[in-house]
Amino acid sequence: MGTDVNQEVEVKSRWQEIDLRAVAPFVALALLLLLGALVNPNFIGLNNLANVATRSAFIALIAVGATFVISSGDLDLSVGSMVAFVASVMILFMNTNVIADPGMMIAAAMALALVMGALCGLANGLITTLGKIEPFIATLGTMGIYRGLTTWLSQGGAITLQSAEQQELYRPAYFGEVAGLPVPILVVLGVTSVAAFVLYRMRYGRHVVAVGSNPSVARYSGIKVDRVRTTAFVIQGVCVAIAVVLYVPRLGSTSATTGILWELQAITAVVIGGTALKGGSSRVWGTICGAFILELVGNIMLLSNFISEYLIGAIQGAIIIIAMLVQRSLVRRS
Repeated sequence: MGTDVNQEVEVKSRWQEIDLRAVAPFVALALLLLLGALVNPNFIGLNNLANVATRSAFIALIAVGATFVISSGDLDLSVGSMVAFVASVMILFMNTNVIADPGMMIAAAMALALVMGALCGLANGLITTLGKIEPFIATLGTMGIYRGLTTWLSQGGAITLQSAEQQELYRPAYFGEVAGLPVPILVVLGVTSVAAFVLYRMRYGRHVVAVGSNPSVARYSGIKVDRVRTTAFVIQGVCVAIAVVLYVPRLGSTSATTGILWELQAITAVVIGGTALKGGSSRVWGTICGAFILELVGNIMLLSNFISEYLIGAIQGAIIIIAMLVQRSLVRRS
């Protein structure tokens, strides 16, 4: 009898050691894959899953940056508008043809996009920290600024890449493959690996979590809280720029409507992935899983005909509410 009790206690302790918030996204992904296979046999095919993963690359990359910001206890609502602004500047620069060699022109445009993304993130960070403005309000303001600048640059229309040679040379950045894997998937895996190393193996990653958990305690511990938060916003801007670098060769065009509601999708991916919206935790691989789940939900809706594809925004809004409720229940049990 005593042996049975000891075994039961040991099993309970093992279950308690398992971080349910870290496991839940991958369980949800497995269930979605099963549901999709039941809805349509073509869903589980490698080609379809590769296409879904490729389409989720933009949100996945942005959500990696959002993991840093949210883990530090902040929020960035400007990422969708930032995508439109950075992409517009990038295409306008490419249209100038100031560099004769198309390859060098594309490389310079990529570098410009990364710099612009970092500067936009830095602006968000400084307004939040030095300006002592709540991140929700600060990035709500910059969201309007970036969207307004995009509308001004495009004069209310679209900005299109004009050089056919540049388009053809740049096309493999999104549509190309390496060793059978689409380039966007490889970029996502590479960026996420670097982000995971920073968050889990470097001092800065520990500082991000400490600041998100309790900024006052972190400050008393000698952590430069404002610097950590500002750097997180800069990382967010760089991740947005990397997404833009992949986005431009896909369509070769951008407008004031580009990236609308991408901030909702990025935040949803982070929350689904197990990162607490109040900060103090970071699960970047779960974030990637969350971005893939969002795209899978849309793919299942397209293949099933059960629910209109025009309700995808409503479904995503419901998902983030459900994810928050699940997080709250898991915290209460722990």
